[in-house]
Amino acid sequence: QVQLVESGGGLVQAGGSLRLSCAASGRTFTSYAMGWFRQAPGKEREFVATINWSGGITNYADSVKGRFTISRENAKTKITMYLQMNSLKPEDTAVYYCASTGWAVNAPTDLNEYNYWGQGTQVTVSS
Repeated sequence: QVQLVESGGGLVQAGGSLRLSCAASGRTFTSYAMGWFRQAPGKEREFVATINWSGGITNYADSVKGRFTISRENAKTKITMYLQMNSLKPEDTAVYYCASTGWAVNAPTDLNEYNYWGQGTQVTVSS
């Protein structure tokens, strides 16, 4: 059974930091791109950051560039992906989703390229 499980969300003051984690299991995700996307209330889900299979290629939305860092650890039976979020702003408040393409090796930024999704974790940044 394919599983992507996010953790690490919570409530933080503006200027603070959080680190999100995504544990992927049940399929060989090692070879595929993964990413973080977010959805704020009343808005569409949007691209935040993506990473290719090896971690050598990363992409960031302009709104988070310089503040967020995506990374991953590829082990034999489990992949863990992270999103280090610094200098958080109230506009970063959203449900953050972990996703894997399941086929692409590069780091596409289009969420339609991603076939596997986690349940999401809430990040709330207070002003």
